Amino acid sequence: MTTTLPGQGKRVALFATCINDAMFPQTPKAVVEVLERLGCTVEFPKAQTCCGQMSTNSGYFDESVPLVRNYVQAFEGYDYIIAPSGSCTGAVREQHPMLARHAKDSGLVKAAEDAASRTFDFTELLVDVLGVTDVGAYFPHRVTYHPTCHSVRVTKVGDKPYQLLSKVRGLQLVDLPDADRCCGFGGTFSLKNPDVSVAMATDKARNVASTGAEYLVAGDNSCLLNISGVLNRGNAGIKPIHLAEILASTDASLTGATR
Repeated sequence: MTTTLPGQGKRVALFATCINDAMFPQTPKAVVEVLERLGCTVEFPKAQTCCGQMSTNSGYFDESVPLVRNYVQAFEGYDYIIAPSGSCTGAVREQHPMLARHAKDSGLVKAAEDAASRTFDFTELLVDVLGVTDVGAYFPHRVTYHPTCHSVRVTKVGDKPYQLLSKVRGLQLVDLPDADRCCGFGGTFSLKNPDVSVAMATDKARNVASTGAEYLVAGDNSCLLNISGVLNRGNAGIKPIHLAEILASTDASLTGATR
């Protein structure tokens, strides 16, 4: 009897995002591994660039419009566009149509809205589109999960990351105190308000350390980078890891990714 995989027949474009492309390439690779395991056809459009979130947040609307044009062109024709970042997914869905309207370009507005409707956070594609919560992962470690601000408040992934983590064999998920508190990164916020950012990250790191977790997991590497910086300076011994990397882990002898 032939088993039909949940992703069979689905053509997915990977939007790696800037920070992953430059600093955490293991994360988009993990996304591809999981999706291909589920039967999806995954492609990487080489014309992709930045989503423009940081320039948009800084008020450079005119300068960000070309990035919207590039995005809709690079990902034209794909059934689904997947990003391992609630932050960048939220930017595409919320800011791109706004920037197109700012440019007073009706054609771009239509294209941006269409591309936004096909852009999903990794967890959304797995749970909402493929209908999967158990991806066959094995990760025998004690972890705590940080729900990043953009994934919760903008992309609105809800409890999908928890659903996926709860089905990982061997994983012990520990609740994070004040989990809904921001880590203080916020893109340019951490550059413009460094003292406040450090204070927020310090509070977050203290809560993470209190869980006794081996790993801190999140759906955005930017937030993991910010929190782990404080954890490392305090020699907490807690390793950051993206959710996609946990879901890609299947080997029973695997000790986990390190950074």
